[in-house]
Amino acid sequence: MSTARKTWDSFEAMRAAAEAGDAQAQCYLGVCFQNGQGVGQDYVEAVKWLRRSAEQNDPVAQCYLGVCYLSGAGVPQEYGEAAKWLREAAEQGDPAAEFNLGMLYETGQGVPQNFAEAVKWYREAAERGYPAAQFNLGVFYEIGQVVPQDYEEAARWYLAAAEQELAPAQCNLGLCYQTGRGVPQSTSEAVRWFIRAARQGDKTAQHNLGVHYASTEAALEEAAELAAEEEEAAE
Repeated sequence: MSTARKTWDSFEAMRAAAEAGDAQAQCYLGVCFQNGQGVGQDYVEAVKWLRRSAEQNDPVAQCYLGVCYLSGAGVPQEYGEAAKWLREAAEQGDPAAEFNLGMLYETGQGVPQNFAEAVKWYREAAERGYPAAQFNLGVFYEIGQVVPQDYEEAARWYLAAAEQELAPAQCNLGLCYQTGRGVPQSTSEAVRWFIRAARQGDKTAQHNLGVHYASTEAALEEAAELAAEEEEAAE
């Protein structure tokens, strides 16, 4: 998939190109309407321009259009139509489309549920650096569903996503270090990743940190009590 995308000097120039039939300009204009950038937010108008671009085989527009059908933004929610457009984009190598198509296969929305197909598309997206796909692929390796259970491979994919600041991956990587599954056991590394996830609001990481600090405090208190008892016995 070619990643080269055109640029324009102004919004007006981009809009003129879209109206003249340029697929990439149509895609950008659709995204502008979707996000309310330079124009009033209008999901129906966004879909109109995204569809024009998608029908010219622009993979980014196809992915956006698929997500519109997935969420029901500007069109009725329709998982089958979402799967159709996401597949068009995924087969051109769009990582966001690959991930979302994998999600549809995992949940059985718009396509027959098929975990092997889900893993296939997650892997495609993960290898292109898409963090959510890297995390989901890590989960499949950790639980051993479809793929052989492999904690090292799970930790590898968690790390790839965690380094891109995906909080659930940071939390799961922390658990890997806490338990020594797939990585050498390291409480300090576990805490480091829990902190990074907790700062982003990850509730599980916040809980794990609380448990760690509570157990550490309890251990310190117990050690102090034992030291005091030993000192009294020595007197």
